[in-house]
Order: sequence, then C-alpha cells, then structure tokens
Amino acid sequence: MLREFDRRASLGVGPDVPADAIPQLLVHHAQVLEMMAEGAALRAVLDAVTGALEDLLPGTKCSVLLLDARSGRLHHGAAPSMPVEYVELIDGMDTGPCAGSCGTAAYTAVPVVVSDIQQSALWDDFRPAAAIAGVRACWSTPIPGKDGQVLGTFAVYHDIPHTPTEHERHLVDRFTHLAAVAIDHDRLFGSLAQSEERFRRAFDDNAAGMALLGLDGRVLRVNRALCTLLQTDASGLVGRFFQDLVEAEDRPSLVHGVAAEGGDTHRFELRFNRLHDGPIVTSTTYSGVRDAYGNIVSWCVNLVDETGRKAAEEERRARAEAEIAQRHAEENSRTKSQFLTALGHEIRTPLHAVVGFGELLRSGSLTVERREEALERMSSAAHHLVALVDDLRDVAAIEARALRLHTEPLPVGPLLTDVHGLLVAGAQEAQVTFDVVNADDAPTAVCDERRLRQVLLNLATNAIKYNRPGGRVVLSAEHRADGLLDLVVTDDGPGIPKHLQHRLFVPFDRLGAERTKNPGSGLGLHVTKGLVDGMGGQLAIESGAAGGGTVARVTLPTAEPEPGAVPSDACDAASDTGSGSAPPPGERAE
Repeated sequence: MLREFDRRASLGVGPDVPADAIPQLLVHHAQVLEMMAEGAALRAVLDAVTGALEDLLPGTKCSVLLLDARSGRLHHGAAPSMPVEYVELIDGMDTGPCAGSCGTAAYTAVPVVVSDIQQSALWDDFRPAAAIAGVRACWSTPIPGKDGQVLGTFAVYHDIPHTPTEHERHLVDRFTHLAAVAIDHDRLFGSLAQSEERFRRAFDDNAAGMALLGLDGRVLRVNRALCTLLQTDASGLVGRFFQDLVEAEDRPSLVHGVAAEGGDTHRFELRFNRLHDGPIVTSTTYSGVRDAYGNIVSWCVNLVDETGRKAAEEERRARAEAEIAQRHAEENSRTKSQFLTALGHEIRTPLHAVVGFGELLRSGSLTVERREEALERMSSAAHHLVALVDDLRDVAAIEARALRLHTEPLPVGPLLTDVHGLLVAGAQEAQVTFDVVNADDAPTAVCDERRLRQVLLNLATNAIKYNRPGGRVVLSAEHRADGLLDLVVTDDGPGIPKHLQHRLFVPFDRLGAERTKNPGSGLGLHVTKGLVDGMGGQLAIESGAAGGGTVARVTLPTAEPEPGAVPSDACDAASDTGSGSAPPPGERAE
C-alpha cells in the first residue's frame, strides 16, 4: 500500500486515477522524456504529449497552443487529432477576456472550462471553427513556465457537452506540467543553439584572427582571419602548440605571463612568423572560457595586426625626431650667430677705446692729466679684454666638457674673508654695505679653491653692482642638516623680474642691463654655473617680485674625496683657464 502511494506521489496523481492506468502513464512519461533527451523537435514532443493524453482519455482530442509574449497571440503547437482547417483558423488568435477557452485561459492565467460551447459567450467568435472541428466542450489549462509566465495552453475537447472529472483533472495537470517541461527545455536549448550560432558567427566571421586553445596550449580551432593573417590554412595550425607560432624571443613572456599571472584575461604584444612576408606584430588577448562550475576549460585567443600601426608610429617618431633635430640645429645656428654678434660687440667696444686713446697719445697734444686719463682708460679696456678672453676660454671648456678641476677639502672661512677684502672697497664706492656672516664657523668644503673664489667674486660683484645706493649685500655660510654646505650671497636690490629668470644662464644675455650704465659681457653667470656644476655642486638663484632682492645659493659637498685631483662628471680634458682675482674697477662679472 505504501509503495503504491509513493508511486502515485512521484507521478503527481491522486487516488482516483485507476491503478491499471499508472503503468501506461509511466510509459508515456518515459517516451516523452526520451524524446527530449534525444533532442527531438518541440512539435514532435508536444504531439507525443497530446497523443498520450488522448490514449489515457478515450474520446478526447487535445491541442497545445504556444504564446508569443511579444505579440500576445497564440500559435499552433500540437493538435494531432484536430482538423487542419480548425488549426489554421485559430493559429495566431488574440488572447483576451472573451477569446474562447484557450485565449481566455492564456489571458487570465487560470483554467477555463466550457462544458457546452453552444451556450458559452466565450465562444461567440469561434463557434464556426468549433463546428468545423465537431466539438461541443473545451477545457483549457494555462501552461506555466519556470518563471511563472504563461507559455501557452493545453486544451482538451469533447464531441458532446462535458464537465471534467477529478481523474481527468489530475491527468491534464500532469500532462500540462510535462508540456511545460518540454517547452522550457526547447527554449533553453534553443537559446543555447542561438548562443552557439552567435559565437560561431562572431568567431568565424570576425575580422580579427581568433583561435581556441586547449589547456595544454594546442590549437583546437581557428577562423579564416587568422589563417589569412599567418598566411596558411587551418590544417597548418590546428593541433600545433600555439606558442610554437610565436617568434622565439617572445615565447617566454607568453608562457610565463599566462602561467604566473592567473586570472581570466592576459594581454601581450607578440610577433608571429608568416609563410611569405616575414613576422608581424600583434596585440594578443587570452580570455579564459569557463564551464558551469567556474573552471577554465579552454582559452580564446584574439589577435589584432599592429604591424602597420607600429610602422606608422616608428615613422612618426623618426619624423618627429628629425624635426626636433632640425629645430635644434636651427636654434644652435641662431644662437651661434647671436653669440658671435654679441662677442664682436663686446670686443669692439674696448678695442675702440684702446685705438682712440692711442691715437690721442700719438698726437702729443694731451696735457699730463689727459694723458693719465687716456692711459687709465686703455688699461681698463685691456683688463676687460683679458677678462673677456678668460671667460670665453672657460665657456669653451665647459661646453666641450673639457674643464678639469682640482677638488680637495678646503676651509671656506678664510676664502670668504678674502673675497670680502677684495670687494669691500668697490662696495663702499657704490654706497653698498658688504658683510660676511659665519665665516669663522664655516665647515670644510670639497671644491677647487681658485674656481670657488671666482664663483663667489662673480656672484658678490653682481649683487653689489646691481644693488641700490644704501643697499646691503651679505655673504654667508650655512651648514645644512644633510651634511651639505650652502654659500649664500643675498642682496636687497631691485630683484630680477620673473619673466626673465629662465634666461639667467644664457651667454651674452644681460636681461636688459645693456641699456644701463653698468658694463659687462653677460658671460659671468653662465661660467659660474658651469664651475659650480663641475665641482659637483648646485647653483640656484631666487628672486621675488620687483624690489624683493635676490638670493644666490651655491651648494657644495662637505665629504672628503679620494686623495688627488678629482675631475667632475661634466669635465674631462685639462684646462686651467679663468681668472680668480677680483674684476678690475668698472668691470662686470655677470
């Protein structure tokens, strides 16, 4: 008794279903499930479902209509015992609150039983069709999908007025459920088939080269674009290890990248061998294909030919580099011309003074006072020329990276005092106060003594010369926490405009000072920076707004170097040019 109850429960039938009908019901269920498992067409499966119920309920005719969710219409699914004319009349019928048994059941989502079609208002529009089919009663049950949406209707017809019994209701419920399983199964596999077809189209017809690889890296499938890209056919690719198609130099990055990085997606720039036209450069993407359990079971590889783009990039880069080189050459040519023009002007001015006063002396008509003045002017011009030649030799050595400096540990305190002594008289004459701070406490710096004196003289001379009457210049030493030494020249003069500060170290550029009464060549700061760089230090000049003064900071190492001469990284060949003495009166160190 218990076994019989379990069997009925598994089939979903009640106690009113005769025991002798259960084996037949099992046979029909098995047949339908086997058809679905074998991939039979939905119409054939639904024919089997409706035919099975007609066998179990003699004297009935059954049909299945499928609902098109987009249009809201019912279409023929299965009706093996109904006349073709009837099927054609109801195929594509609308659903609604008064649309026969099937249209109403689909619309309301509840079973609709019409015991006598002749007496039911639901069939007013469909009685001619019922007459063709020779039916008088129709019971329609909505077929629910897994998501609860109506998939269609399952209808049972009788030739005479009829109301379904409890036994009939149980059977129809079972076969309605079986029809729902068949429809859901067909839609699922239909979606899978569509997905596979979309993938096939996307794979085979893709303009990019594509390949499917097994986990061992062997090629399982390729598309036409990849065959065209590698100039071979599918038979020359399928079965080979994908890495063997890649140029040998790129294989390690491919193998280690996929193995070590993990994840679903990997991108590489790889070169591939071709049969005729040599290697190509590709952007290659590996994408993992996972199974239902989340495991990567294969790789989909996408190759985009980047050879043309790379070649174009190289051409653009080469063209840009050529344009830059041409601009540099033109700029160097202009700079050279400007340099020579400025040099000619700087040499011509003192030479004119020498020539002019020499002719006056030759005339013999000068008084003693005028003769002394002429000699003084000629001496000053000669000193200017000597200083200019020294600066030019320094510039040439610096630009050629041929300035050798003898760096050694040097106490800078006495050097600061020496520079102060050389310039204090000129500062007083210019009505500028010149002080030295922290000279006695200054640490030992690693430098070239003669060149450092030249640097400080240049910076202090500029600070004095371009200051204002009543101004102040301070030369100080500051020992920094990081072990470096700062030698600082500070003035409270008019400062340097910000828009001119980027030209501070340009040779012969005096930043507009050529329009003042202060003479100069415009080489001093350029030489000064080269000397500081050569000693392994740094030169920074900061100036605020107009009237804010200027700070020149020379930073030098204090660590003791190896014994002997140590050339800087910017200086190679030997040269001992340059002056370490104070500029002559009236001369500029800028």
